Amino acid sequence: MKIHEYQGKNIFKDFGIPIQDGYVIEDIGEAPATIEKVQKEFNSEAVMVKAQIHAGGRGKGGGVKYSPTPEKALENAQNILGMNLVTHQTGAEGQKVRKVYITEALDIKKEFYCAITLDRSQTKDVFMVSTEGGVEIEKVAEETPEKIIKVWLDPLVGMKSFHARKLAFGLELTGDALKTAVKVFMKMYQCYVRTDASLVEINPLVLTEDDRVVALDAKFNFDGNALYRHPEIAALRDQHEEDPTEVEARKFDLNYIKL
Repeated sequence: MKIHEYQGKNIFKDFGIPIQDGYVIEDIGEAPATIEKVQKEFNSEAVMVKAQIHAGGRGKGGGVKYSPTPEKALENAQNILGMNLVTHQTGAEGQKVRKVYITEALDIKKEFYCAITLDRSQTKDVFMVSTEGGVEIEKVAEETPEKIIKVWLDPLVGMKSFHARKLAFGLELTGDALKTAVKVFMKMYQCYVRTDASLVEINPLVLTEDDRVVALDAKFNFDGNALYRHPEIAALRDQHEEDPTEVEARKFDLNYIKL
């Protein structure tokens, strides 16, 4: 099961991971008040307007817009909410945007990629980071694989601070930013294990101009077989983002595999 960015960020907050925060709207009538609320709360006229669908590449598809003024933010929200967003992961048919996330805008110095998932070939979890943030990891792996730093984690031992330091040094971080990144990576692993996730990804994790380390995005995949242990996560399911035939099959406790 997948969830939206804003839902993933709420989970990150529960684990103490710093995020680019904001509020979600489903009705364009809520936009002016929400934009004003974000501006006041984060003391910035500029905001980000972000489409919420279960697919990557939203920015390239026109679903993520920097908005320097409230007027531009409202215009972007009007254009994005309800649009049919086409990305490399949605296919040509695209996906209708039913929710828009209005967040603080950050001054970004550097962007990084980081993720944890299961490496079945080694029967261990693998934590990956790269200096090539904001880029699909498949493209990085194909074109510049040396820029991906990996550590494998024995599930009986878990993640230790030396693992996190190796990853942070791999991103060429120093000072307080390095210390913060180490803490973020440790908390990401705790989040991954405690939620029974099959993937936790931040792309990008950013270093701001004032040297804060912040999750700009949040992507989660959950092991469906473990959702009975996490009713609060199961409740986050958005059936609009799923194949209707799979939704129908699940009503009858059937496993549907599309060929």
